[in-house]
Amino acid sequence: MTHTRRDFLAAAPAAAALQAVGHEAIVLDPKPLFDFSPYFYMQFMEPLGVADSSVEASWDYEADDWRKDLVETTRDLAPDVVRWGGLYCRYYRWREGLGPARQRPPMYNYVWSGWETHRVGTHEFVDFCRRTGAEPLYCVNFSGDGVERYRKDNRWGDAKEAADWVSYCNDPDHAERRKNGSPQPFNVKLWQLGNETSYGTATFSRDESIRQTVEFSKQMRGRDRSIQLLGWGDYGRGASARELWAVELLKQAGEHIDYVAFHMMGMSPRRKDTLLRGNRYQKDPAGAWDELLELSGVAERRLTKIEQAVWSSSTPRPLAITEGHLSLVPHNANPILLEWLSAVYHARCLNLYHRHGGRVRIMTAADFAGNRWTVNAVILQTPRGISFLTPVGSIMRLFKRHNGQQGIAVKSAPADLDVAASRTGNRLFLHVLNKNYTRSAQAAFSVDGMRITGGRVFEIAPEDPRTAAGLDQPAVFAPVEKPLIAAPAVSWRFPAASVSAVELDLA
Repeated sequence: MTHTRRDFLAAAPAAAALQAVGHEAIVLDPKPLFDFSPYFYMQFMEPLGVADSSVEASWDYEADDWRKDLVETTRDLAPDVVRWGGLYCRYYRWREGLGPARQRPPMYNYVWSGWETHRVGTHEFVDFCRRTGAEPLYCVNFSGDGVERYRKDNRWGDAKEAADWVSYCNDPDHAERRKNGSPQPFNVKLWQLGNETSYGTATFSRDESIRQTVEFSKQMRGRDRSIQLLGWGDYGRGASARELWAVELLKQAGEHIDYVAFHMMGMSPRRKDTLLRGNRYQKDPAGAWDELLELSGVAERRLTKIEQAVWSSSTPRPLAITEGHLSLVPHNANPILLEWLSAVYHARCLNLYHRHGGRVRIMTAADFAGNRWTVNAVILQTPRGISFLTPVGSIMRLFKRHNGQQGIAVKSAPADLDVAASRTGNRLFLHVLNKNYTRSAQAAFSVDGMRITGGRVFEIAPEDPRTAAGLDQPAVFAPVEKPLIAAPAVSWRFPAASVSAVELDLA
């Protein structure tokens, strides 16, 4: 759906009238509430064996370098942080990824099956982050998260091994790093201790995990006091599903960590007759849209519950959502995630994290790059070719590119619009989801005590919400820029099922 200047001017008087009586307006309080974290927008990279070629597919073996298309796509996506980790780090021994590539030993990928070549190690990952403007975040081998199988197979990494990794990365005079071709320190500041340690029964108990957190923190900070540590604090699984580890973690070890890490996983359909299994959604796309909107409410309740518990502690710490995506059947590969239908869930969750940005300091809404999983932000054509963004990647790109330095309050908005707002100086930024599948929403803009002089809208609004990103149309979700003109009242009609970023210039 497109709008001409004539359409806009015709709607302006009506918008002004609506604004005057306080209806159908997006009303903003420009007072800054918090500063956004410089690490807010994160992507998550993990070698996934035969489940998804992931890291192996990201490497151009003929050029012996990162794929140029992936580097360019990631630079455009502009993540603040890229995390190396996941379940893979339970059995990852970082030294195996050093030295001449052909001499690095292959490693069996226990969780995701297949073998990893270690072609991407510490030097290569940090190089990728530097090329794309992101900070690296390492999830260390946290004594295998307590999984006995990894200990028996000599795949556990203890606190000293993690501390040695910090030294290798950050010690300016580290002889081994210099010998391996990097005379300057990598200055890796972000390190996560434990990954999904509370999930299942094969991992550490809560108290053992906390004891390990203290030990790892002491040894790692003994090498570099400036690093920032993420401690695992999510809910347990099974019999301990009601126990949030963060409560006791902060009580016993709050002084030893800088963030509480948890995952926004398990966002699975609640309905018995769900449309979100396999291809069922194709029979009723509008119903699937509504069900995805419903699931975003589950994410909101989960985040709110964790935030309240953490910030009721005597030693509260910021939150870090280091993984998170929809859990649909087939596992991590549901086709709806390539279609614009999924935008309603992703945009609302991103707005949710945005509104909680004073306490949520690191977040992600997808895995990163791969050639099979649809939960990725970036899809790679293999064995070579192009990279393109999925709907969640396109929305993350849009919101990151058009975001202020400080969060502000949205005092009111039309019922169909989900809005998050921020500010940098005399420019306001709005992230707007039209939750209505079939109906557009007209809204005037009003800023308390300030006058809007103009602006622009960056809009993703496919005519058909079933539009899918793919090799035939890799840029189908590229935003379209349109001007906002300073009329008697500044307003916009947001198309049905659209996601937009709005920039407002203030007097």
